[in-house]
Amino acid sequence: MTDATKEPEVKWSELRPQITKIALELGPLLVFFFVNSNYDIFSATAWFMGAMVISLVLSWVLLKKIAIMPLVTGLVVLVFGSLTLILKDDMFIKMKPTIVNSLFGVTLLGGLFFGQSLLKYVFGEVYKLKPQGWRVLTINWGLFFIFLAVANEVVWRLFDTDFWVAFKVWGIMPITIVFSMLQLPLLTKYAPDPEQPIDPIPPLDPLP
Repeated sequence: MTDATKEPEVKWSELRPQITKIALELGPLLVFFFVNSNYDIFSATAWFMGAMVISLVLSWVLLKKIAIMPLVTGLVVLVFGSLTLILKDDMFIKMKPTIVNSLFGVTLLGGLFFGQSLLKYVFGEVYKLKPQGWRVLTINWGLFFIFLAVANEVVWRLFDTDFWVAFKVWGIMPITIVFSMLQLPLLTKYAPDPEQPIDPIPPLDPLP
């Protein structure tokens, strides 16, 4: 196989940041699930809050930045988690995903109303897309966040706490991963047109 046909190798240095992000997002959820399984929702909420703070600190230390979505999620967890513990009412921590996902969904779709694809400001340094691509991707993610908000409301209101916690960890995360994978073709479909190379030697004038 020649170099021209050889598939590009995936470098560990390129995968490591993505794996780190997934681990930092999944870690607090796993803590929440296992503490709830062994104790109760209030203990799980306290541990969840602590794990979120640690996750944000590690994100800053390891990745040198904190993405806007984990930051907003962490702040909402601290606010609603505190209400849960102070008032001894698990309704607040159960409503947290509804609030966060609704906030993201409405923000993304509302930005389009004003002609702004806000997703571009979040991922513009990672992906390069045509304006129409950013618009389609923003609509898809905005509607997906609304779907997650509605799904959370249905589950926590109709099922018990243990089922809701399990759905939050083992349902939402796989659904989100699958949805993310389904968006990958858009990155190719709406990729910017390659620039035409500039010929360093000007063409010769045709003979008279």
